[in-house]
Amino acid sequence: MSKRYTLAELDGAADVLRSGGVVAYPTEAVFGLGCDPHNRTAFERIFELKQRPATQGVLLIAADFTQIAHYIDMAKVPAGVLAQVRASWPGPFTWIFPRSAEVPEWVAGGHAGIALRVTAHGPAAALCRAYGGALVSTSANPHGQPGARDTVTVATYFGDRLDGVVDAPLGGATAPTTIRDALTGAIIRT
Repeated sequence: MSKRYTLAELDGAADVLRSGGVVAYPTEAVFGLGCDPHNRTAFERIFELKQRPATQGVLLIAADFTQIAHYIDMAKVPAGVLAQVRASWPGPFTWIFPRSAEVPEWVAGGHAGIALRVTAHGPAAALCRAYGGALVSTSANPHGQPGARDTVTVATYFGDRLDGVVDAPLGGATAPTTIRDALTGAIIRT
């Protein structure tokens, strides 16, 4: 069984993330797998755990806009678009932006953009604050299986292969967040 962290112990989970670990944590609808987006070894472990092709890319989740602003190529985003997106955050909305040079290639998975969310889900936001930045967020499940909705399922899927699990409740959503293109408004995933 992976080490469990309560909401009172998020500094410990953040230390694990900073040291290159992979942690499962609750999001709006399912548990996610997270790591430092700039740590390629940790990132590759997530894809190994999920048995998922790394070319699919992942999204980054944050507690506030300042944690993700540097990942956006602001020169390509009209001010009105940015204002509209920012008005939807914090909330269960994931937006794809033109990515800046700050986004590691492996995070984008061969895509021109980067998917970002400023979450309103308290435990996920608290983990980002404790860590001090945005985290990789991809559903905690082997490729093709349903996303884990509780720590029992996380343990069933991954056993002790994770470096930690944040034991806190999910948000009230029943499905993962919708992903939209920030520039066109097109829905990429519902």
